[in-house]
Amino acid sequence: MNLMSIFEIIGTIAFALSGCMVGISKEMDLFGTIVLAVTTAVGGGVLRDILIGIHPPAAFVNPFFATISIITAVIVFIFYDKLNKLNNIIQISDAIGLGAFAAIGCSVAIKNNFTSTFIIVSLGLFTGVGGGILRDVFAQEIPFVFKKEIYAVACIVGGLSFVAVREHFGDSVALYVCFLVTFIVRIISMKCNLQLPKARIRIKQENLTK
Repeated sequence: MNLMSIFEIIGTIAFALSGCMVGISKEMDLFGTIVLAVTTAVGGGVLRDILIGIHPPAAFVNPFFATISIITAVIVFIFYDKLNKLNNIIQISDAIGLGAFAAIGCSVAIKNNFTSTFIIVSLGLFTGVGGGILRDVFAQEIPFVFKKEIYAVACIVGGLSFVAVREHFGDSVALYVCFLVTFIVRIISMKCNLQLPKARIRIKQENLTK
């Protein structure tokens, strides 16, 4: 097992944990919580595989990561009160997972002979944030990546670094550089509370007394 595989396992656990937390906060039962955990952990990879024509998606052919997600969900469901206090560890693990999934998405693009920068970056992005978007849609929330913090942008920057490094140093080096760049951008954005600008909507209040 190589280092990236370890990071992918850590990320799967972290993503499944976040899905489980959302499920519990929405007062879902155990089944609903498990579905949300699995969706968050493997949904991005499933979306990526469907987009590039891999049928059935890898997550269904090899249910290793889905199994990890289910086990994580059951443990979190039982010990929610204790795990809810480990916010910093969860955030770091989530950043590791984001970096790993973004890098793997870019690598899958190359393995399937997609060399366009746009496709490589897009597949890295979908793999990294797709599960979280599906989680929030299932939970009837505006997806987290659309409204808060530097999350999807971290994947895009990581994907661009993958493309740039690959041209000079090859796929293996590009994989780890993509992971590191995505991870670092995400960590910095959390530590410095960086967010993309939002449009300011001015609401004109009418004087109802007139």
